[in-house]
Amino acid sequence: MIIDDEEDCCLLMSTFFQRKNYEVFVANTLLEGIALLNDHEPDFVFLDNNLPDGLGWLYATQITGQFPHTKVHLISAYNNDYIELVPHEAFSIWEKPISMSKLEDFLNNGKTEAA
Repeated sequence: MIIDDEEDCCLLMSTFFQRKNYEVFVANTLLEGIALLNDHEPDFVFLDNNLPDGLGWLYATQITGQFPHTKVHLISAYNNDYIELVPHEAFSIWEKPISMSKLEDFLNNGKTEAA
């Protein structure tokens, strides 16, 4: 699942994962993303911080609490986007732009390595 308001980023990432035979769900707001999470319970989520309806990263702990098997990849174009999070093995932080090679490495490393 991708929760990001940047349509180009969503298109790039969703196309990449679909070509690898993953089922991909995309939301452009927190409200849409939370609804999709409840409907689909994905294995991993790419969660942007600056969304039109709030700071996505603030929901990371809620997501991992409600869906313990879901790995949350926090993404942001701003490297100074620091929100204090409770350390959690289900979080990783990725800086935009996200390259195809980083996504390929992600899949090849068992979906656990940060980019």
